[in-house]
Amino acid sequence: MTRFLPEKKTTVNLLTVFAFVTFGLQILVLLVLLVQGLTIRNLSSRKPPNFVQLDNATSKTNNFDQQPEAIRQFVSQTMAGMFNWTGALPAITIEDATNPKPDKGISIITPEGATKKVPTTSWVSSFAIAEDFRQGFLGQIAEMASAELFTKNLNQEITTKLLIQRAYPPQKIAPNRWKVGLVANIVQIRRADNKRVLIPFNKDFLVRSIDSFEHPLANTNNISDLQKAIYNLRAQKLEIYEINNLCLTDAYDNQNSQSNRCGVNSSSFIR
Repeated sequence: MTRFLPEKKTTVNLLTVFAFVTFGLQILVLLVLLVQGLTIRNLSSRKPPNFVQLDNATSKTNNFDQQPEAIRQFVSQTMAGMFNWTGALPAITIEDATNPKPDKGISIITPEGATKKVPTTSWVSSFAIAEDFRQGFLGQIAEMASAELFTKNLNQEITTKLLIQRAYPPQKIAPNRWKVGLVANIVQIRRADNKRVLIPFNKDFLVRSIDSFEHPLANTNNISDLQKAIYNLRAQKLEIYEINNLCLTDAYDNQNSQSNRCGVNSSSFIR
């Protein structure tokens, strides 16, 4: 039988194919963005691990609850740096050890608005203290540090040292927060006549874990020694956020003791 109508050939519409391919790619990109968004959200909500500084200057991920000695050493070393004043800068090289450089001090603005100086070691160690507490603490250090400390006359120079008698094991008071008791004396010695002044320093330190970030120039030689010291201090991921008087009339080691503070000590360095 003869066909009167020609057979209609099937044609492919390139525009339609392009539309379907584009739509498929958009769906794929949307799925990829969704997966990336969920991954970023999980990373942002994840608590960063704490790092403990080891003796060989390396760090490892750890839990401070399992490393109470790290917390106790942090408080002891911070306060030792805060009150060990020799009138000279800390020795960094062998030449500095044989020929110490005089400490000219760091100028600060006290809470009262006055400009005073504090020893360089105190200024560096103060970065282990919470920022809202740091300036007030440095202000009291400036009141205590005599101007004679920054003179080059050794006959007038006054040295100060913190003698720690006992640092109590840290007590956990909240998640990522601990209390450390310190029994110590601040000893001031005038080199001219070897006269000594003893100041009791019995305090409770409240410590918390914090985040720490590497200095952006850590792999270059453009960092000063002070910057290195500060960032090494912050790398311990701990800070002191409150200091109170330590009451020695109670059994500090008794975990059930509700109060270990009393008013027998001076109100200095109290928050």
